[in-house]
Amino acid sequence: MPRRIIEISENDGGQRLDRFLLKTFPNLPQKVLYKCIRTKDVRLNGSRCAPDSRLSAGDTLTVFWQEEYFQAEPKDYDFLKAPKKLGIVYEDENLLLLDKQPGLIVHPDENYHFDSLIARVQHYLYDRGEYLPEKENSFAPALVNRIDRNTGGIVMAAKNAESLRILNQKVKDRELTKLYLCLVCGRMTEKSALLTGHLVKNEAQNRVYIDDKPSPGAKTIKTRYRVLEERGGLSLLEVDLLTGRTHQIRAHMASIGHPLAGDGKYGKNSVNKALGLKWQALYSYKLGFRFTTPAGILEYLNGRVFTVPKVWFLEDFYKKER
Repeated sequence: MPRRIIEISENDGGQRLDRFLLKTFPNLPQKVLYKCIRTKDVRLNGSRCAPDSRLSAGDTLTVFWQEEYFQAEPKDYDFLKAPKKLGIVYEDENLLLLDKQPGLIVHPDENYHFDSLIARVQHYLYDRGEYLPEKENSFAPALVNRIDRNTGGIVMAAKNAESLRILNQKVKDRELTKLYLCLVCGRMTEKSALLTGHLVKNEAQNRVYIDDKPSPGAKTIKTRYRVLEERGGLSLLEVDLLTGRTHQIRAHMASIGHPLAGDGKYGKNSVNKALGLKWQALYSYKLGFRFTTPAGILEYLNGRVFTVPKVWFLEDFYKKER
C-alpha cells in the first residue's frame, strides 16, 4: 500500500485530523478515510489516532491508502482568472482590510464567472509570493466577514490560519465595531434611537421580514442609529449593528417606514427611479478593534480604527438642498 508522510505546518495546526485529511486529499472518500483511521492506516506521530484528534504544528502524519486517493487536483487555479484589483485600506503580514465596491460578490455563487473578492485576494497574494497553494496542505487565504453584492465596505481577509481563527472568534464574541453609513427616505422622528425587533428569514424569497413580537424561528435584532444630516428628503444615518442578521439594516429601516434609498428589495421602485441610484445606499465604512480578551498575534490591532477613503453616494447627497 502506498505511504505518504505529511508534516503539519503552522497553518494546519489546530484542525481536527479528519477535516484536515479530507481537505488535503479531495479524492479521498469519507468512508475510506474513517476505515483507514480504524485500521491504523492513519498514524499521528507514529501512534493510533481518532477522527477528532487535534493537530499541532510539527506533528507528523503517516497515511496508507491507494495511489488514486493521493492524486491532487489539477494546478489550474481558478483564482488566477480573477482581476487583481483591490481597494486596500490596510495590510500587514497577517491580514488585509479591503474596501469592497458594490456589485462585486465576496464568494463564488451559482453565477460565478471567476471574479469574486476572495479570488482577487488569492490572486494578489499568489503574485506577491505570500500564498503558494502547492506548499499548503489545506489552508487558503480566507475572508472573515461578508457583505452583500450590492453593498460596499470593509471586508477582512486573513493571510494565515492563526489570524483566521482569532478574527473569527473576535467576530463571534463581538469584539469588533462595524459602523455603516446609509441614506434612508424621509426624515427621522428621533435623531438617534435603538431599534429592536424580530427577524424571520424567507429562504425561497431571499428576503427577511421584521415583526414587533417574537414568533417561532424569529431572531432578535438590535439596530442603533443616529442622524448625521438631512438633505433633499433623505437622511444620512450612521448605524451600529448590535446583531448581525441577513439584510438587517435594510429590512429594519423599511419596517419603520424609512427604506434605504436605492433599495430595490425593501424600498419603493418609484422613489428609487427618481433618485437614479444603481445600488442601495449602504456602506460599511468604519471598523474598530476593541479586544476584551487576548488576541495572540493580532494584539497590536487592539484600539485601532480604520475608515474607507470614500463612500460612493455621499458626494451627490451633499449637493442636495437642506
